[in-house]
Amino acid sequence: MSWHLEPLVGFDLETTGTEPREARIVTAAIVELRGADVVGQRSWLADPGIRIPAQASAVHGISSERAAAEGRPAAEVADEIAGTLAGHWRRGVPVIAYNAAFDLTLLAAELRRHQLPSLSDRLDGAAIGPVVDPYTIDRSVDRYRKGKRTLEAVCAEYGVVLESAHDAGADALAAARVAVAIAERHPQVARLEPAELHDRQIRWYAEWAADFQQFLRKKGTTDAVIDGTWPLREPAAPARG
Repeated sequence: MSWHLEPLVGFDLETTGTEPREARIVTAAIVELRGADVVGQRSWLADPGIRIPAQASAVHGISSERAAAEGRPAAEVADEIAGTLAGHWRRGVPVIAYNAAFDLTLLAAELRRHQLPSLSDRLDGAAIGPVVDPYTIDRSVDRYRKGKRTLEAVCAEYGVVLESAHDAGADALAAARVAVAIAERHPQVARLEPAELHDRQIRWYAEWAADFQQFLRKKGTTDAVIDGTWPLREPAAPARG
């Protein structure tokens, strides 16, 4: 049976910013699916320990005041998210995250920041995965399609309803359903075993990064560097507190 017909998990973070090694978790969700049915969901609201910029609050709707009053300590939230994801991976369940390199890198930085075990540590030193990233897959299998590749745009392309953009639970569910829709449209994706699909995405992301870097340099940004590491860029040094 194809991976997209097996149990899946959708994962999403809403955060304080767009730089994954510096931003902090504000909200998070992990949604469990069997077929089209949601069979479980966990959600978190964190106190990130820093002010949430107005631009970020405007996106996800969480103010600094609400996060401080209602959010749980960031270390507890990061630890629980990581433990939950690791549990699914130990059972062989693919974790679906739209633009996984952002969410997983940010989570890794939070774990390092709070001196918590890494994702790999929780898997007894094994590499994380399988990860399914609809952003990376769609960009490879439909490379020349015009238009944006935001979650909202890709949901529209694949006929997936996104109930409330930038709500972590809604985004996690939509990402999972987009992954299923991509597999249904592209049999060559559906045929891959999860581990093989994970490995293909490592290559696809690296190829995209190299092409985009070359494009930027040709356009005049001669020092442009696009990191082609997927699905996780480990912090090179302890993250700043």
